[in-house]
Amino acid sequence: MAESAVTEPSIVRWNAPSRAAHPARDAAFRSYAAVIAKDKEAWLANFAEDGWIEDPVGPSMFDEEGKGHHGADGRARFYDLTIATVSRFVFEINDSFACANECVNVGVIHTTLSNGYRARCEGVFHYTVNDEGKIRSLRAFWELDRMMKTVEAPD
Repeated sequence: MAESAVTEPSIVRWNAPSRAAHPARDAAFRSYAAVIAKDKEAWLANFAEDGWIEDPVGPSMFDEEGKGHHGADGRARFYDLTIATVSRFVFEINDSFACANECVNVGVIHTTLSNGYRARCEGVFHYTVNDEGKIRSLRAFWELDRMMKTVEAPD
């Protein structure tokens, strides 16, 4: 296995034309920063009490009913099922649109698991925040079959 694939730091590559401050865009950046730091508590604290996650939107292996992950326990369970299982993230954001209390980031999330397997997840990542800038909803639009075609075995 290529050790560098697992030991390189997680990063954000911001390629979007604008990085202007905006409450929802700022919440997205706090989310990325907490994931990169492997700071579950900071990631969870970024959500409003009534916040929820749909990642991906609709039924999936993480959410069989497709109703999203609601409540503190649901969000923590989502973190443990998904984020905690990844050794390295590269958030490659190629565009970002912020309006009202919402933001969509268009890009690719590159992941590396501890066993060295890598994948790319192209998608649109939609954040809605409340008046305090806490995430009310995080909705990720991506396709499992499309992502699975990008899986690469360790070197």
